[in-house]
Amino acid sequence: MRALLPLIAAVLLTVAWPSAARAAGLEPFVATYDAWYEGKQAGAATMRLQPHGSQWQVDLGIRGNRGLAGILALNLDQDTVFDVVGDNVYRPLRQSTTRKAAVFFNRKVEGIYDWNAGTAKWTGDISKRRRDPVPLQPGDMSALLINLAVMRDAAPDAVLQYRFVDGGRVRDYTYRAAAEPELVQVGEISYSALRVSRTNGGNDEMIIWVADGVPTPVRILQREDGEDAVDLRLVEYQGAP
Repeated sequence: MRALLPLIAAVLLTVAWPSAARAAGLEPFVATYDAWYEGKQAGAATMRLQPHGSQWQVDLGIRGNRGLAGILALNLDQDTVFDVVGDNVYRPLRQSTTRKAAVFFNRKVEGIYDWNAGTAKWTGDISKRRRDPVPLQPGDMSALLINLAVMRDAAPDAVLQYRFVDGGRVRDYTYRAAAEPELVQVGEISYSALRVSRTNGGNDEMIIWVADGVPTPVRILQREDGEDAVDLRLVEYQGAP
């Protein structure tokens, strides 16, 4: 594990949370995160949202420090190309996931969401049972798009329902937002952020903290069996020029 870099200056930033829901519009951004694994700093991550012609693309790349190449969760590239239809519905068109277990060993899965045919299908390094076409329903999203939807929809006490269709799997996700924001310390920056937690994941928990005025989650925590697993903590972000 690399040691924490010396801090040059301490900055305290508290972002207020409005009573109304967040604006639904998309804005390009590039965000950098520290990646923690099982409570220890273990690498870095980058999340990016950018226009893709008349469409959009969202990417997430996570890199573990040297010596952690075998941890698939910390050597991951994901992207989803999508468009926006109707009342700000994020509709996935193409999706890919690459996991790197070692320098010369990559596992890549690619998916196509064919809305005309009403099915999604994945190819690549994926089990046979997950290669079958998946019937699509309006509102279906990939994992990365659900993160964006949580950012769009988060409001105090809100209950958020999404249908996850990704990697040949289909799951119903339910998230619940806290009644009020809490102070979230990320490095030397403090955000007033709303905790949004998945409530139907069983032993697999997902928690996203959303701060008003910040286009990307300030923290994303995945917990397994009650213990912290992958934890992404925002370092900095840049919005549209």
